[in-house]
Amino acid sequence: QALRSATANAEQVRGYYVNWRMVRDVKRRQMAFEYANERLRINAIRKNNILPKELQEVADKEIAALPRDSCPVRIRNRCVMTSRPRGVKRRWRLSRIVFRHLADHNHMSGVQRAMW
Repeated sequence: QALRSATANAEQVRGYYVNWRMVRDVKRRQMAFEYANERLRINAIRKNNILPKELQEVADKEIAALPRDSCPVRIRNRCVMTSRPRGVKRRWRLSRIVFRHLADHNHMSGVQRAMW
């Protein structure tokens, strides 16, 4: 019986991420976090009207040289269970479909259907 429980724990039903889109989004989040300070400094130089135009142009080139995925605009909020990109409740990080399903079956504490 101990052998069965050990083999049952060794078998994995699915990986940590639902699909490759979620993996890609996680990589984008990590890269955006790594380059956040650098982007902030360069953008401050770019948008400063007091500095000479040559410095602003250099800052433009530096921003363009950074990796594309380091831009936080490319991050997409996804459902953690289905990886659905639209209709995601930010507070719970669940899509509206999964949220409703879990709320209907009393799997979410503190969430109740509206009744009137």
